[in-house]
Amino acid sequence: MTASAAGDRNQGAPEAGYEPDPRRWRALWVTLVAGFMSLLDVSIVVVALPSVQRGLDASPAQVQWVVSGYALAFALALVTAGRLGDALDRRRIFLLALSCFVLFSVACGAAPGITLLVVARLAQGLAAGFMAPQNSALIQQMFRGAERGRAFGFFGATVGVSSAVGPLAGGMILALASGDQGWRWIFYVNVPIGILAVLLGRRLLPRTRRSGRQHVDLPGVLLLGAGVLALMFPLVQAGSGGLGRLWWMFPAGAAILFGFTRWQRRLVERDSPPLLDPRLFTTVRGYAVGAGVGTLYFIGFSGVWLVFALFYQDGLGFSPLRSGLAVTPFALGSACGAAVAGRLVDRLGRMLTVGGLTAVIAGLGGTALLLRFAPLDIAPWAAAPVLFLGGVGSGCVISPNITMTLRDVPVRMAGAAGGALQTGQRLGAAVGTAALPGLFYLVLDGGDYRSALATALGAALLGMLASLALATSDWRRDRRTRQQHGKCPEDVANSPIHARQN
Repeated sequence: MTASAAGDRNQGAPEAGYEPDPRRWRALWVTLVAGFMSLLDVSIVVVALPSVQRGLDASPAQVQWVVSGYALAFALALVTAGRLGDALDRRRIFLLALSCFVLFSVACGAAPGITLLVVARLAQGLAAGFMAPQNSALIQQMFRGAERGRAFGFFGATVGVSSAVGPLAGGMILALASGDQGWRWIFYVNVPIGILAVLLGRRLLPRTRRSGRQHVDLPGVLLLGAGVLALMFPLVQAGSGGLGRLWWMFPAGAAILFGFTRWQRRLVERDSPPLLDPRLFTTVRGYAVGAGVGTLYFIGFSGVWLVFALFYQDGLGFSPLRSGLAVTPFALGSACGAAVAGRLVDRLGRMLTVGGLTAVIAGLGGTALLLRFAPLDIAPWAAAPVLFLGGVGSGCVISPNITMTLRDVPVRMAGAAGGALQTGQRLGAAVGTAALPGLFYLVLDGGDYRSALATALGAALLGMLASLALATSDWRRDRRTRQQHGKCPEDVANSPIHARQN
């Protein structure tokens, strides 16, 4: 049986009682626009940090919290928000979180000082974290069969393109809104888009059918939050020596997460609803591998944009807009790759991810070599085609991986599963964003920006190579199973977690 046949078997025929909502595609675009806006805010602010520092007379450590505080609050909220959406009403939580995101965007833009800006960014990140898992959960709720794969393809493209296009969008806004206070428009631009999304969401988004089991695991919330905080806090403090001072938080966080896992298993044994069902990782086909591939990939993927910004703006003297334009080929390639991958994922399965990772590694590796050795007056232009190749590969990684990871998850726990997947991605992004600029500055002590860039990009490729190894192992395992048994491996269709899906 082919990978396509497996997908058809698991999701081809809609389950009994399912009636497609005629407004589902319009509702999808509302959630995607809101998701794009929240994920864009992770990277769009990077190019504005020098302007923020000058405009608010802030220190480098303070201004770094404008980026890292948002990412930290975002990651802390994801799983809990997803579980609340599963237990209560995804539509209500999505609209409330989106409204808060718009409100806190206004607060960020109007902040008179760095302290209030950081507080507003923490609140904005928390709102984004509550909104994000509802996106994937609403896809699970609104779509079935082949339509679900297409919808997840659009969702994955949104994740990939929003991260890659952030530097360009930030550069364009700063070019149009000149002056030390022009950075405020990076936050104000969210307001009209967010208000429109709220109004359309109220009309188009479906309500969640409550299962009657609305208990939320409060001890699990506290354990998971403490564990994620312990792992991420030293990373977001890396710029001010957090890795050296707070190293003890890594083993503490691992121990807390181990305790969280034991607690979740105990709840399952008692037939009580857990915050995050451990059987997602053991019985849902593709979930564990997909979560691992995404986490490892985001270690390299997220950190490269800050490194590129440092190289082009500090090393070559580019403006924020020109710096953003220099990496635009990657964003264009990512959009093209995601559009094609969404149509191929059911047929090619994990092989598509393997090919995409290979293209990303070739594209970023080629870019590192060109920017290191080619003449500086032509190096950014020469790097454009290989950056485009890397972007096409990225579009074939993020979108298909999200599709294969989430499409077989039971609808009743779609929010928690999507939140856990994105938590892994945020952890990977935190590692990359802390490690790659740190390595860049370490090599830069000698004053050689080109060597610093090449070294940082080489380190980013290590995370992508690890992701490629995991994806290749999964692809080969499926091939061997099909060759030995003449069919796909037993998967989620008969698992205990799916027996109670509805």
